[in-house]
Amino acid sequence: MKRLKITNDHGWTPRTLRKQERKIKNTLLRQRVMAVRLVMEGYLGKEVASMVNVCRQTVSHYVSLFNEGGLELLLHRDFAPGREPFLTEEQQEEIKQLVLTTTPAELGWDVASAWNTKLLQSYVEKHFGVCISREALRKLLHRKGLSWTRPTYTLAKGNPDEQKQLEKQMDLIKKLDHQGHRRCRSSVHR
Repeated sequence: MKRLKITNDHGWTPRTLRKQERKIKNTLLRQRVMAVRLVMEGYLGKEVASMVNVCRQTVSHYVSLFNEGGLELLLHRDFAPGREPFLTEEQQEEIKQLVLTTTPAELGWDVASAWNTKLLQSYVEKHFGVCISREALRKLLHRKGLSWTRPTYTLAKGNPDEQKQLEKQMDLIKKLDHQGHRRCRSSVHR
């Protein structure tokens, strides 16, 4: 079996590759750089494969990519173009704004006070003529930075002034939490 060799180091040393490894967030790309660095340090292909948990042929492929085009080619990945989205970017943004600014009841769509994927599915089919699964809608909303939350209710017999005061306190608590402050939980002794 032929030993893997770095025939063109493109100016990289094991030390500079290790520094580059630490900067890479993507685990799979970091693994590629680590494999090349280990070969550069003198390890056999099968040893490197065992260390980075890939097969020996994969290590050989990483080394040949690096020899041919350096780190740039090693880190380059071609992704399949994927399927055309069901909805255009404008339609997706319209759905996001719809969820953020209106309720189904306000649009006369349903008596519900909050959107759910079943209602959105019907809305999308009627307005855009597109049949889309509820799971696809959930993922779309998640990509747009939205997440599902349980709706809150206002008690009909509650004191409106006390409810407003409580809402203000809750908003303040939420703002403090988002600013990185920790809420203190202290016990009150009476």
